[in-house]
Amino acid sequence: MDLLALADFNLVARHGGFGRAAREAGRPKATLSRRVAELEASLDLRLFERGARSLKLTEEGRALYERTALLLTELDETATAIASGGHTARGRLRISAPLLFSQTAMGKLAAGFALRFPQVQLEITADDRAVDMIEEAYDLVIRVNPEPDANLVGRIFLRDRLVVVASANLAKTADNEPVPVIVRGAVQPTETWTMTTPTGPSTLIAKPVIGLSSLLMVRDAARMGAGAARLPLSLASPDLAAGTLVQWGRVDGPEIELWALYPTRRLLSARVSAFLDYLREAFPKGTPDELAAYVGG
Repeated sequence: MDLLALADFNLVARHGGFGRAAREAGRPKATLSRRVAELEASLDLRLFERGARSLKLTEEGRALYERTALLLTELDETATAIASGGHTARGRLRISAPLLFSQTAMGKLAAGFALRFPQVQLEITADDRAVDMIEEAYDLVIRVNPEPDANLVGRIFLRDRLVVVASANLAKTADNEPVPVIVRGAVQPTETWTMTTPTGPSTLIAKPVIGLSSLLMVRDAARMGAGAARLPLSLASPDLAAGTLVQWGRVDGPEIELWALYPTRRLLSARVSAFLDYLREAFPKGTPDELAAYVGG
């Protein structure tokens, strides 16, 4: 099998079309089309369903892509590691990270990493969904409390927890009286929040009055006194210290864990290893206060 033709097939499959693949690789569209046609002829298989405006993998094409994408990546990374002596961080590093962490910390992390490792081309996408690392060609993903996945391995680099906060001007209601709250997502009917306070367990009858898509917006609305909110301690810490927000309690439940993950079968490249080390250096303790200090520094 022609490995170059197989690599071109994977390029087209990954980008979902000859045009997008050609623009990404800086190669003629006609060349990619010819190479894929030659691969189909050599295998006596149709790998793509070609429509007037769309290109979709056939069942055989998807099976070939799923089985060869990782192998080609490993070959490329092995050759790069050997050529560079295996120790120099270089090449493209694609990372997917959650929206809030991206908005508050990844810009600073990316700049510091790029200055230290100028031979790495860093690409970061902010996305809260669980991306497919292989199919979408990511080298590293950062996820919040990820589900166990036998195909991924990694480490926790930060821990956080949720707290209930409100403006100092928002008075607490009497027990069993609804409290206006701001939530991330759609506004739902009244719900009960359980939390731990200095005096013990407590419940809050939460009546959502605003639904927002970003925790940064939730924090800003809470500052204005529109309602109480559940926020990560790292995000609320500066306002708690300044007195613009006060803490009503700590939300019951598991900690928030941020994991850096990569495929178990993929060779750990020098650039991925360098970024993992950089995360450990940036957050040696991995605490909410450390993240707050890093973001505010």
